[in-house]
Amino acid sequence: MATAKQAVTESLLGTTREPELSHQTRVTFDRNARQDEATGDYFMTEEDFVNAIAPSSENYIADRKRIGRINLQDWGSFENLLAKPDAEYEIAFRLFDENGTGTIKYDDFQRLYNMNKGSDTISFDWGSEWASLYVGSKKHRHDITYPQFSQMLRGLQGERIRQAFHIFDKDKDGYIDPEDFQRIILETTRHKLSDHLLENLPTLCNISTGSKISYANVRAFQNVIREMDLVDLIIRNATQKSADGTITRTDFLNEAARITRFSLFTPMEADILFHFAGLDAPSGRLSINDFAKVLDSSWQSAYTLGIGAAGAASQTAEKAISTTQRYLHNVLESAHHFALGSIAGAFGAFMVYPIDLVKTRMQNQRSQRVGEMLYKNSIDCARKVIKNEGAKGLYSGVLPQLVGVAPEKAIKLTVNDLIRGHYSNPENGAIWLPHEIVAGASAGACQVVFTNPLEIVKIRLQVQGEVAKTVEGVPRRSAMWIVKNLGLVGLYKGASACLLRDVPFSGIYFPTYNHLKRDFFGEGPNKKLGIIQLLTAGAIAGMPAAYLTTPCDVIKTRLQVEARKGDTKYTSLRHCASTVYREEGFRAFFKGGPARVLRSSPQFGFTLAGYEVLQKLLPMPGSQSEGPSIGGHAEPAVGLQEAKAPLPYLRSRNALKIILDLDSSFGRPKIPTGKGWVPLSGVGAN
Repeated sequence: MATAKQAVTESLLGTTREPELSHQTRVTFDRNARQDEATGDYFMTEEDFVNAIAPSSENYIADRKRIGRINLQDWGSFENLLAKPDAEYEIAFRLFDENGTGTIKYDDFQRLYNMNKGSDTISFDWGSEWASLYVGSKKHRHDITYPQFSQMLRGLQGERIRQAFHIFDKDKDGYIDPEDFQRIILETTRHKLSDHLLENLPTLCNISTGSKISYANVRAFQNVIREMDLVDLIIRNATQKSADGTITRTDFLNEAARITRFSLFTPMEADILFHFAGLDAPSGRLSINDFAKVLDSSWQSAYTLGIGAAGAASQTAEKAISTTQRYLHNVLESAHHFALGSIAGAFGAFMVYPIDLVKTRMQNQRSQRVGEMLYKNSIDCARKVIKNEGAKGLYSGVLPQLVGVAPEKAIKLTVNDLIRGHYSNPENGAIWLPHEIVAGASAGACQVVFTNPLEIVKIRLQVQGEVAKTVEGVPRRSAMWIVKNLGLVGLYKGASACLLRDVPFSGIYFPTYNHLKRDFFGEGPNKKLGIIQLLTAGAIAGMPAAYLTTPCDVIKTRLQVEARKGDTKYTSLRHCASTVYREEGFRAFFKGGPARVLRSSPQFGFTLAGYEVLQKLLPMPGSQSEGPSIGGHAEPAVGLQEAKAPLPYLRSRNALKIILDLDSSFGRPKIPTGKGWVPLSGVGAN
């Protein structure tokens, strides 16, 4: 019961936890946390945190209080940090911003760098002209902001390689030995390269005459590594266009010219790429299998990536199975949503049905002479219905309405979503307003095919109570009797008026509802609206849509109600409209307008609220599965295969690579402390 109450409360008011924690975040914390015997609170120690986020390494970002413990809020904040689009650089920045001020003092940065770099690392001059552009000259040092820090890291690796080349270029002729080149790359770029590249680095000297490696070779090699994702795209496109799946250096450069506008590849860069990819295939025509050894940093063998005939066959089979499973899941999910929507729609219709009955009775009242008027207004109508027919009279004809509301909502929502999806921008979901109106209007038109028969049965059941009270001897009819009496053609009487009402109603309602959610309440990828906001948007959108289409609803009601003795019998939509205007005046077209507004607005509100609550109480089976744990992942294949690991893991992995751009020894245990990271103060700080 408590769970149901909590679900209702959260659906209506939303949650106020900050940061909002996912199911996987809580599961990971619970798995690795321990309980404080004194307070009963759960917390993580440094070892627990390391095991949770990266079992074989250490991290010093989450313990914001520097007390050697991480509670649930700290863990949630760290997970929230990993969800940021620039998490990689912010993690690196926080590592040096120990005081959390948002800036890093130059002296603190240099001290931390010197305390944590390797003892035999190739020296780097932080007083160089390049470094002074980011931190200021010796006499004009300034604190480093986050944007400056991240941009400095962006170009740091290139400067490290340049300074290292100068150190090993003892003759100052622009050439170094292959062994020196290997050491430079191992210290600066090792964490980004495949085993195949690392093992064959000295062979770079073979791309030109001589036995040494020039600075141009080194820069070209670095550029290829830096543009590896773009190289992957070019190779994939080029090999797909090739008849035999292989390409030459010329094919690569031609495809690069088609794809890129500014990131042009030099002939030397193409030579280096084909040199390392073609060490085992000297023919000059290389397949994607050959390039995998260069592009994928976790490459071990071609079969690891599932490339080749057997791998391709396996991938095709898995893709077919996955497609089938996804199709079946979509069918089950649609059925689940349809069932919940039916219950919620029936709930919404039931809650406002008395208002709908009053609206129908008011619209069917034809005479303008006071002595013959049954009802003075909507309140008088409701009071007399209860007096003459009892409280049950307010629900006359409710059963056909409940039966028809499920397919009505399903058809309307499905068609609207389908057409909106067709016209929406696939990247950001933007849609032109006329297309929104077309989508809504089309949804309203499609629902008439199913709902018009149910509407005419409902209306005749709603008004027969007042007929029985004014005309003696009139028997009460059942819904089945009305269906048999009308026949198939009769069930669609007033369909043109129904179209005239539902097409503009949906054309007004759906665009208004979506714009209220997005523009007024600020719904977006990073903000999910609560039920109260959805109810308000639905109610406001329903007001103009309901009232402005009241004349069409009046005409539809008059056409579908069985004419009583002495009443005018309408023959067509035009005849009905002209007769009502001539006999009762223009105001007659807005009879029941307030009741229609009062019915439509809360009905959509109750339906949406019920739907959201039901989704929490009766979730789709399997939709809350735990999912894979972040800890303990082997690094996924990048380049030739999309990484399948969770995005927070990928961001933390990328952050580690950025930190290693500073020095490859960062994070390695230091003697004598044994710590992977030595802070400025507090040996046990995290």
